[in-house]
Amino acid sequence: MTMFHGLFPVRRGGSATSLIGRRPLLRAALSAILLPALCLPARAGLNLLLNEFTATREELQAELARRFPITRRYGGLASVSLHNPQLALDGSANRATLASRLVIVSPLLRPSSVGGQVAVSSGLRWDASGLSVRLQDPRAEQLRIDGVTGNDAKNLERISASVVQEALQGYPLHTFRPEELRFGLKVQGITIGVDEIKVQFE
Repeated sequence: MTMFHGLFPVRRGGSATSLIGRRPLLRAALSAILLPALCLPARAGLNLLLNEFTATREELQAELARRFPITRRYGGLASVSLHNPQLALDGSANRATLASRLVIVSPLLRPSSVGGQVAVSSGLRWDASGLSVRLQDPRAEQLRIDGVTGNDAKNLERISASVVQEALQGYPLHTFRPEELRFGLKVQGITIGVDEIKVQFE
């Protein structure tokens, strides 16, 4: 018998395990019960404890890659298409930037198609009816047409900027599946980080 016997009562029988020893087991059991009810699968990025959904730049990039290329016509004179999108996120300005290869096809050109590069910056907005985070007010910040100079280059840049901005206005950056919002969540705001976006819910 130790010298401490009697100072700390020992419970005998089926409940010999102390309360202190049982606490980690209780916490583990509660976690096993509560976490599946509170959280959707990890791939969804939904955290109901923080009321937010997180999508990484890599996930958003993969969604864009599946939807590209996109093509729009400029009257009957030309078609402008965007290929190979590359997404960057600017948390300090709370804007997203989409760089893409640009291809212009027109019977008025010699040769009939020219390439280039364009970089578009944009804010984000929530589309409740489409369950989507969409581009808002995109601006063509940089645009270069390869192999064309002078007034021809300026005209093509002006046409391309107009077509690209119109094509990307309201373009979906991320679309939720209906089951991800089955709890009736309402969006409160969207924040752009360094390498992710966060959608806050009420």
